[in-house]
Amino acid sequence: MTDYTLRPFLGENPRIPLDPAVTAYRTLYLCYDLEGMLKEGDNAIGVTLGNGYFHTRPTAQSAQCEPYGVPRLIARIELTYKDGHCEHISTDTSWKAAESPYVFGDIWAGEVYDALEEKPGWDKPGFDDSAWLAAVVRTAPDGILTANDGPTDKVTEVFEPVSFEKQDDGSYRVDFGKMISGWAHFKGISGKPGDTLRVEYLSEYPSPRCEYVFASDDPLDYSPKFTWFVFREAVISGIEDLSSGQVTAEAINTNVPVNSEFDSSNPLFGNILEIFQRSQMDNMHSAVASDCPHRERLPYTGDGEVAMAAVLSYFDAASFYNKWIDDVIGSQNPETGYVPNGAPWEPMCGGGPAWGAAICVMPWEFYLRYGDKPVLEKSLEGMKKYVGYLSTWALPDGTIRVAKTTPDGNPFYWYNLGDWLPPQNNEIPDEGMVHTFIYWICARNTALAAQILGDKATAEEYSALKDRINNAFQEAFYDPETKSYGDNGSNVFALAMGVPKERYDDVKATLREELEVKYNGHLNTGIIGTRYLFETLSVNGMGDLAYTIMNQRDFPSFGWWIEQGATTSWEQWNGTDSRNHPMFGGGLTWYSRILAGVDTDPLEPGFKHFIVRPIPTKELSDVSYSTLTPYGEVSSHVSHDGNTVKIEVKVPFGSRATVFVPKSVDAAATRPMADDSYTVHEVGPGTYSF
Repeated sequence: MTDYTLRPFLGENPRIPLDPAVTAYRTLYLCYDLEGMLKEGDNAIGVTLGNGYFHTRPTAQSAQCEPYGVPRLIARIELTYKDGHCEHISTDTSWKAAESPYVFGDIWAGEVYDALEEKPGWDKPGFDDSAWLAAVVRTAPDGILTANDGPTDKVTEVFEPVSFEKQDDGSYRVDFGKMISGWAHFKGISGKPGDTLRVEYLSEYPSPRCEYVFASDDPLDYSPKFTWFVFREAVISGIEDLSSGQVTAEAINTNVPVNSEFDSSNPLFGNILEIFQRSQMDNMHSAVASDCPHRERLPYTGDGEVAMAAVLSYFDAASFYNKWIDDVIGSQNPETGYVPNGAPWEPMCGGGPAWGAAICVMPWEFYLRYGDKPVLEKSLEGMKKYVGYLSTWALPDGTIRVAKTTPDGNPFYWYNLGDWLPPQNNEIPDEGMVHTFIYWICARNTALAAQILGDKATAEEYSALKDRINNAFQEAFYDPETKSYGDNGSNVFALAMGVPKERYDDVKATLREELEVKYNGHLNTGIIGTRYLFETLSVNGMGDLAYTIMNQRDFPSFGWWIEQGATTSWEQWNGTDSRNHPMFGGGLTWYSRILAGVDTDPLEPGFKHFIVRPIPTKELSDVSYSTLTPYGEVSSHVSHDGNTVKIEVKVPFGSRATVFVPKSVDAAATRPMADDSYTVHEVGPGTYSF
């Protein structure tokens, strides 16, 4: 999925009009090794084209997605003979084309395969294609033909039925145990010619079509090809005899494997991570991450930005984000610096400054995890332009209150979201505060990237801007009477930025009372506040409160989702709307960075040098985290008896670590940033116990 050609109608969308200008259009191609498929004598190649993301039919889910881009093919086969000479066979008007048995196909609306329309042998030598039409030359897209360097979609996991029931109407209801994005795969099924197998995939939204029309009663295998479905359960009809052994569920997603393990003395924490990982995988398709895999299926930059640090902590996502960052950079308006709320852009994506901030957040997080300077090099100009875009909306006091207005001067809602979906939907932090916090993050990351790249002037310019934004934030949003920046995560944002020394203790006390008393030990944050909530509490000596919030099992909490039977994370804390949204998982960096203490070093990123500085809580006696890095496995095992802390660390060859060992649980938990709370050990490759 990319922005591959001009779409002038984007500016006509009444919900979120957009200047269609982008920095770069890209048309991606894939390479395949055909050597094992060739044989002596005649050979043939056949290609079936699907409709992709953009050539869609309006449905309840895709009503805002403008259809365009009739399917087309460009291909070249390169043959190298034993004598060294090459021959190229390329698509042209000598190729033949015909309608396929895929009589209906749409990413959102589903798929219908009519086997009665099959043309046996159509992709084999000797097929009589005299009735087929000659392929025609189509207008090429604007995008530069570019090799796809992102991972492709695969069958990544297979689920057997956990229950299988034939119902009174003759249909079969099957439960596969977990909600996934994928499809049902049938093996050895048969039906009478003209019979139609139908699969209704059950989720909180209507099921897209999934139908197979039988052409004979010969046993066959079947699964869809050009879309995916979201389900835990499915109702199968139109077939007389089906056994549980003839159907499995296959998870389909971009091939981004889990490469880390986390465990602790509280099993709930592992269960929370598991539902986030399942939801994140369900939302990875075509090397972009969507908000939800059923209703919208759109690559929201805000959702991706807040979840990215957690994804990098638990998945091997280097090639995935390398490709998606290119999409974000390419989607930027080259004149204004604006980055849309989704990349590649679809006009139903709502958001605000925190969404476009992906262009400043994603490259920096990528650099920290993988130490990849080229990602910063290709991103820096776009980062500067986005900060410039935000600065055009800054008020004289340095804050951003409203980032975009309608022609009549009113705030444009779908361009101005601040934080999104706290448990109390009508109680969100001041949008201007969130915008200003994001403005600060973007300026900070741009300064850091410039510093790494040796661009001293840019680093100094944006570092100074970062400080001015911070000062403006402190002046504009702090209320000395209440000793607070506000509710619903506002004090979290302030502490994450760094509050003035004279306010620090008051703001901490206000935040503790807010969460402990007003919200009875539960979170009160939306997707952006939740991203920073747990780490901010712990580094400011309130790890006990972070533990309490993460350990809840009633509403609102991750545990409450699990108590309701969730196998994926949800869009809203109360369970309305989508029940497959990974955006709230951004806060789960708390497990790896805080509880296990494993973090990268910006000066030697990619785990060339890493830091182990756990902030323990009395309630959690045992934590372990391991992850595969470019150098090999890194692991940290932290345990305590209520007072004495033990750390076991593994450092791979080629890497080194600085290990901060707490002098006691209380010292590190209450004063986690104090030097006298830890003893420090510098270690090279090996396994250590302190």
